[in-house]
Amino acid sequence: MSLRLKLHNTLTREKAEFAPIDPENVRMYVCGPTVYDFAHIGNARPVIVFDVLFRLLRHVYGENHVTYARNITDVDDKINARALRDYPHLPLNDAIHAVTEKTADQFHADVAALGCLQPSVEPRATDNIAQMIDIIEKLIARGHAYAAGGEVLFDTRSMADYGQLSKRPLDEQQAGARVAVDAHKKNPGDFVLWKLSSHNEPGWESPWGRGRPGWHIECSAMSGRYLGDVFDIHGGGLDLIFPHHENEIAQSRCAHGTHVMANVWMHNGFVQVEGRKMSKSEGNFVTIYELLHTEKFGGRKWPGEVLRLAMLMTHYREPIDFSVKRLEEAERLLAKWPAAEASDAAPDETVLEALADDLNTVAAVQALHALAHAANVDPSKLPAFAASAALLGVLPKKAEMDEAIVSAVDALVQLRLEMLKAKNFAEADRLRDELSEKGIQLKDGKDKETGERTTTWELKR
Repeated sequence: MSLRLKLHNTLTREKAEFAPIDPENVRMYVCGPTVYDFAHIGNARPVIVFDVLFRLLRHVYGENHVTYARNITDVDDKINARALRDYPHLPLNDAIHAVTEKTADQFHADVAALGCLQPSVEPRATDNIAQMIDIIEKLIARGHAYAAGGEVLFDTRSMADYGQLSKRPLDEQQAGARVAVDAHKKNPGDFVLWKLSSHNEPGWESPWGRGRPGWHIECSAMSGRYLGDVFDIHGGGLDLIFPHHENEIAQSRCAHGTHVMANVWMHNGFVQVEGRKMSKSEGNFVTIYELLHTEKFGGRKWPGEVLRLAMLMTHYREPIDFSVKRLEEAERLLAKWPAAEASDAAPDETVLEALADDLNTVAAVQALHALAHAANVDPSKLPAFAASAALLGVLPKKAEMDEAIVSAVDALVQLRLEMLKAKNFAEADRLRDELSEKGIQLKDGKDKETGERTTTWELKR
């Protein structure tokens, strides 16, 4: 099967066939977390969406021919504030390190529980300060940036086609909530590349004094270092189109003199919770950790595979209403799918074709459900189902039990056999029902040599 992958490009507002710059090294960058607090369910959506794309690209071009970079922002004023709040007894640098390491570790645990693969590379902002300074120097030398008021700023009017991604002409960008108004700026839309740090703020030496980077310059530096001046795909949430991604494009293109930064820009839709915008003031702010480990949402804990499938049941570009009802629907669907081991078989064409159509996970899940039904009827179809489920990252695995539980189940099964021999059928039925409630399925038979009654059991997923 020759798969023709089509993706919707935010830059052109069109869906077109994907043609990588180099099929031997397909490159994708996705904006990762700012590690000052636990990741919430809205943060989970781009991680899951672009994990599916990563899996699909590896299937099409080969595992060793795809480079997926997802950054960690570990220098930010929110991090500074959290460090001062949580670790007031520590020196600032130590406090910042404590915050970022704890939060990054939790992020990794959370997304692993959601079935996400590790990216090929995961650069941290603080390891790429030299690259940021280099880009800023190039921008100044090319007349696209200037120093003023203790900052280095990007001159938005120096770029003739600034605003192509968001389709916001510069003259229509109003100063106010999203665009700061400062006397030292040449234009209201100019944004910070570098800002000076006080003695109680983290900072690095630079040609403009001890300071720290602006938010946007970080991703330009990290994507450029690991993927090149121009790469294939840049992804993130819809909320990042402006100003973050718009400003990334401006910095990278003007510093390197390129026509584009990335050929394809992809953005996932917003996440609501039970029909409302998620916010702490609404009381519906929920983290991935809370969903996995507490009973905050719907009065129970939710398995990672259920959370993942619930996300994939809506097309990535559409808004999603994350609700208990949707999670229950995903859980019921998973319960109907057979448990399976990873397979070397090829994913089914119906699933591949759905994903190749702008990552249509809705159609892919529907196709996967049909494959599951077929595999339940005909075990020979299980490998194709397993390979297809693995491609989506939702392969149902056989549950594992520790030795103590296995011994306890064996004892109950043996007790039931003794009840059957004694013709105490009421007690035997009670034991069967008790085991069934615990997810244990019994299968009665006879030993071919002795003719004695036997019972085998397995754990229903």
